[in-house]
Amino acid sequence: MKPALPAAAHSRWTTPENLLRISVVVAIATIALKTSAWAVSGSVGLLSDALESLVNLVGALFALGMVTIAKRPADEGHPYGHTKAEYFSAGFEGLLIFGAAMAIVWASVDRLLHPQPLEQLGWGIALSMLSTALNGGLAFVMLRAARAHHSMALEGDGRHLMTDVWTSVGVVGGLLLAMLTGWHWLDAVLGIAVALHIFKEGGQLVWRSSQGLMDESIDAETLAKIEHCVRSFEAQTGGAVHCDKLSTRRAGSLHFIDMHLHMPGDWTLAHATQLRMQLEAALLQELPQARISMEVLPLGVQTQTEAVQLHGDAPSP
Repeated sequence: MKPALPAAAHSRWTTPENLLRISVVVAIATIALKTSAWAVSGSVGLLSDALESLVNLVGALFALGMVTIAKRPADEGHPYGHTKAEYFSAGFEGLLIFGAAMAIVWASVDRLLHPQPLEQLGWGIALSMLSTALNGGLAFVMLRAARAHHSMALEGDGRHLMTDVWTSVGVVGGLLLAMLTGWHWLDAVLGIAVALHIFKEGGQLVWRSSQGLMDESIDAETLAKIEHCVRSFEAQTGGAVHCDKLSTRRAGSLHFIDMHLHMPGDWTLAHATQLRMQLEAALLQELPQARISMEVLPLGVQTQTEAVQLHGDAPSP
């Protein structure tokens, strides 16, 4: 029995960049397999499957580029970093999916109007299932790694691959029905059904991308962890410290957290800073990828911005 890979080695292989490089190679292989399956069978369903694999390739290449950009450190022109680049990957891939779906509908309608007999379905199905196994295995690994790295680009590519898997299973199922019944029009109808499914996937990717670009709040589960951490900290201070104005957003793999810390005005700056650092450490233990900003204020004092929001004008100094 071979020894397991060290955790560090395993982590190197499952970084978003490496997995997306593997995705490019797998996409090229599946395009070759599915195109061969279409060539030997003449199935428009398998043609639609091959077109979606082409989208996978372009999407993986673009995702790899965006992940590379997202890893760049913050600079003078981008003080908050480049992590939002991953959202462009999801949006771009969604648009590619729309294009592939339209091409599939076009080919399927043409086949309905000009039906042709299917040939050598056995070989076509075998080649398609081999490519499906490759996509399924990679998608499983990518989705696990996406959760570990909080990478939207990786998650988007993994989910797209998984959709490709179910699409291929549906196509093969339709071809088997066509073989058993002799109803060759099932192939074209299934191609249209695949296209509708792909349209839905594309829409979801574009929507998720737009939400990330519009600074959507952190997901409810992660937000609950943050709030629990904050309330526990307040309890540890005996209620002397109060936290409010909590706001969050996610940018790629990073979580941004902003809040106000209210504490007695007669406490020293050193003591206030110590408490702030304690809360920050507790939050970072829960969310290592967090970027935290806290404004320390005396109890009962509001900021100029809050005053404008509440009263419409700034208070007198």
